[in-house]
Amino acid sequence: MSKGRFARICAALTALCLIPAARADGRTRYQASYLQLFDTVTTIVGYEENRDAFAERARMIHDEMEAYDHLYDIYQEYPDIINLCTINRHPGETFRVDPKIMDLLLLAREVDEISGHRTDAMLGAVLRIWHEAREEGINDPENAALPELEKLRQAAEHTGFRFLELDPEAGTVRLTDPEASLDVGALAKGYAVQRVCETLPEGYLLSVGGNVAATGPKPDGTPWTVGIQDPDGPGDTYLHRISLSRGAVVTSGDYQRRYLVDGVYYHHLIDPETLFPGTLWRAVTVIMEDSGMADALSTTLFLTGLEDGRKLLEKYGAEALWIRKDGKQFFSEGYGAYIRP
Repeated sequence: MSKGRFARICAALTALCLIPAARADGRTRYQASYLQLFDTVTTIVGYEENRDAFAERARMIHDEMEAYDHLYDIYQEYPDIINLCTINRHPGETFRVDPKIMDLLLLAREVDEISGHRTDAMLGAVLRIWHEAREEGINDPENAALPELEKLRQAAEHTGFRFLELDPEAGTVRLTDPEASLDVGALAKGYAVQRVCETLPEGYLLSVGGNVAATGPKPDGTPWTVGIQDPDGPGDTYLHRISLSRGAVVTSGDYQRRYLVDGVYYHHLIDPETLFPGTLWRAVTVIMEDSGMADALSTTLFLTGLEDGRKLLEKYGAEALWIRKDGKQFFSEGYGAYIRP
């Protein structure tokens, strides 16, 4: 591939491709960053023999992540595909869906059960009201307002997996309540990252928003370093630096996707019991092998008390860090082993 073609690929992907002065095992470290996938920044880091090989790999990763992004989009439909937006807009209609949708929804149903319905992909009717209030508040801060509690309660009557029919054998999905809707924001990014990482060679790091996954150590055998952001500091300040050779680090926090009403910030992690943003924690970070389940568990633990959260971690062989409102930190038994000295 010529240098000119390489540059055009980077421009077409709205990516920044870098060649830092770092080599390992005869390969050079490269990086690409995309701005439009899953409404967040996606960063790919890996080692390849040359930049052409990395550009091809970055293109493949971008295209796979984009396919998941389009399928899981609840706000926009796309030509020639049936996505979650299609399903939400046509309740009562049965759709044969891509296996990527069916597999995600089966995982979402499992997560709904193990979380005690705290992480509910069928909470869309409630989340839509919060999303609209948040967007209006961000665009017009002086008139920012909270959703009306009665509207939230009415919407909550149309939530839960009882309103979703899944037929894995036929590959079909149907919403049975015209007011119900899907919202897979609690696990879609992590699930997509996991599936894409399974197609990559060892020694790649993929970061999508608060979801970071490594496919193996760097070529010289050393682990990657993942920063755990300080909720009260700027984006480049960290409470800990985690050593990660393989697996995922996922954080859910109240400092992301929020808006201000009467001097109080309201974030996007909604507790199905109160119908308002969760208040137990400032942030929860989960470390485990599977990025999809780590994404789901970080949301669940954010809305769950400490002891119940510890039980869930034991069930899935995961580790976690909890940060309380007053800044106090709590660790699972094995979390400390990941902290870089």
